[in-house]
Amino acid sequence: MKHHKIHIVSFAIPYPPDYGGVIDVFYKIKALWENKVEIYLHCFEYEQTKNNELLNFCKEVYYYPRKKYFWDFFSHKPFIVQSRKSKALFKNLLKDNYPVLLEGIHTTYYLPKLLEKKDRVILRTHNIEYKYYRALAKSEKNFFHWAYYFIESMKLKYYEQKMVKNVLLTAISPSDYQYFKTINPNSFYIPAFHSNNHVFAKYGKGKYILFHGNLSVNENMHAAEYILKNICPKLDYSFILAGKNPPQKLINKVKKQKNVQLIINPSQEKMKELIINAHIHLLITFQDTGIKLKLINALFGGRFAITNHIMINNTYLESLVYSAETPNEFVSLITQLMAQSFSTNLLNKREQLLLKNVNNNLNAQKLITLFNQNLIL
Repeated sequence: MKHHKIHIVSFAIPYPPDYGGVIDVFYKIKALWENKVEIYLHCFEYEQTKNNELLNFCKEVYYYPRKKYFWDFFSHKPFIVQSRKSKALFKNLLKDNYPVLLEGIHTTYYLPKLLEKKDRVILRTHNIEYKYYRALAKSEKNFFHWAYYFIESMKLKYYEQKMVKNVLLTAISPSDYQYFKTINPNSFYIPAFHSNNHVFAKYGKGKYILFHGNLSVNENMHAAEYILKNICPKLDYSFILAGKNPPQKLINKVKKQKNVQLIINPSQEKMKELIINAHIHLLITFQDTGIKLKLINALFGGRFAITNHIMINNTYLESLVYSAETPNEFVSLITQLMAQSFSTNLLNKREQLLLKNVNNNLNAQKLITLFNQNLIL
């Protein structure tokens, strides 16, 4: 295996790795570094601030402001792309002929020019973005937010299909891979990178049911409200909702439920503790987009997991979870599983399947192979 020098262009600063997209980017960087890849990281500043931790895994780190101009909303390019335009970035990428990994459709402003000038460019998709924004629009009640998401979805549908045609592409989920494969035959499935190197779930029993996620995101808010309304009142077991920045209306709804505790902005250590000690992980989503990293984290660190079909569809992880669709089905499964102990046999089965399908080291080597080979696999 060759040892490579590569550029990675990230849509945001991938540290701290505390939400879906940057988790994949950060642990990919770490896995590539562990495989002796020299990384030149380029980040757009968005919410996170500059962090020297990244220099532990990267040869150099460059930062670029994400410029949000009002008139960019009227560009034919999606705003998430137009606002990540940087001449300094393009100039830095052309200083050498190292391959380039673009993280997300967000970073593709210069993709056509890079394909002309570079021997190897790979685009990592984190979602089918137009579907993701369309789903955001459907769940948005504020008119101006709805209008932004709807228009962005329309722009992304055209732009995304055009941009992915001629580039080597790696999709983050099997369903995304099936979609992009119909547009671009040079598409490959490389699962999400994550924080887990081994299964550390405990056998035996826990005392509560856990739902976790970024509670400021409408998708997770919708799922939390569904659980509070349709599941918690029908059971006497203890529930914990945990996550970032819950809105006041969710806080107020939790206060009305005697058997529900809300943990706001838990640290990474606290979140890991909550995952390990839960008896059941309740994993519900109403958006069929990307891969849910909280599912991966729950399977590596937790006991029983109950999901709806959308959460696990085409993930290769279906055999590791219990599935329900209606409130009564969720209630019945929870009652059944709260009476059972999580066994060592279930732990062993989980470890074999997870380390085969979502193994950071193996997936880093797949990515390195794509960078190294002259002929596409």
